[in-house]
Amino acid sequence: MSADLLTTPVDAGRHVFTPRTSFFSRRIGVRATIVALAATALAIAVGVFALTLGDAVFTPGEVVATLLGVGEPRAELVIIEWRLPRVLGALVFGAALGIGGAIFQSLTRNPLGSPDVIGFDAGAYTGALIVITTFGVSVASTAAAALIGGTATALVVYLLAFRRGFTGFRLIIVGIGIASMLASVNTWIVLNANLNVALLASAWGAGSLNLITAEQVGIAACVIIPIAIAVAMLADRLHMLELGDDAATALGVRTGGVRLTLVILGVGLTAVVTAMAGPIAFISLAAPQIARRLTGSASVTLTASAALGALLLVASDVLAQRLFAPTQIPVGLVTVCLGGVYLVWLLIQEARRR
Repeated sequence: MSADLLTTPVDAGRHVFTPRTSFFSRRIGVRATIVALAATALAIAVGVFALTLGDAVFTPGEVVATLLGVGEPRAELVIIEWRLPRVLGALVFGAALGIGGAIFQSLTRNPLGSPDVIGFDAGAYTGALIVITTFGVSVASTAAAALIGGTATALVVYLLAFRRGFTGFRLIIVGIGIASMLASVNTWIVLNANLNVALLASAWGAGSLNLITAEQVGIAACVIIPIAIAVAMLADRLHMLELGDDAATALGVRTGGVRLTLVILGVGLTAVVTAMAGPIAFISLAAPQIARRLTGSASVTLTASAALGALLLVASDVLAQRLFAPTQIPVGLVTVCLGGVYLVWLLIQEARRR
């Protein structure tokens, strides 16, 4: 064997670059980075397009000029004060749902392991419903109740699914059962509530960005950003858990503590979005799997999942605004319709593999 063959690098089909500093070193996939940047750019472009829509029509140039602070006073009022919070909410909430879905699909090693399928959305909705029907709508109390409800549901599902170890399939089955029970509880709460409160709760439960304010987006961002940073710090351990508990333990990962921490962080992302906009289904399911196929990676990637989640939600919200214009429908109805088609396709693909 010649020396040239020994020194020739082997092409494993996945190109990476490794930025290094005295404090930081990480292998980053080139294709995954391109997909994440392209999805982010496209999500921003769709967001700019969304800002042009409405009774007062603006060109993309006018929107950009207004965002840069050189627009007309009328444009600043309509675009900045009225429309921008909704678009920012779609981008931030979509990214949070994408990350949350990636966490649970990675932990369960199953494309069906998303928070809305496992039942964490239903738990967050239950907590929020109890507060709405008892004390009325309040951003702080609803957010706290949704977070408590989602976390409590996650812990119940986790404990019931844990038996001499942890398996993703068991978690999904237990989660589907708990979600069905909570759906019945939610229906009972709505049916026994005051008519006006029940109508408000039902409309909110469809998942909508119609009444999102800048204050709500700011509160959500203050919670989502620290959680996303914490998830990024645990990303390597998350991927080690995909190797199995034995292999992860051999690599120095405390599987029980890391897994529980990731579950809490993932539930936190989902609960915050549910508190602000209601349960928006299927973004957590679809975004990580679309990102995985586009990046060609063996497992889900957090950054690409966040970018695809933002793109899917902002595009769905544009459809929700314009599909039956001038009437606006909740964005949750659009994501359910699109996500249902995707779920059927995903199940067919999984069945063919078996």
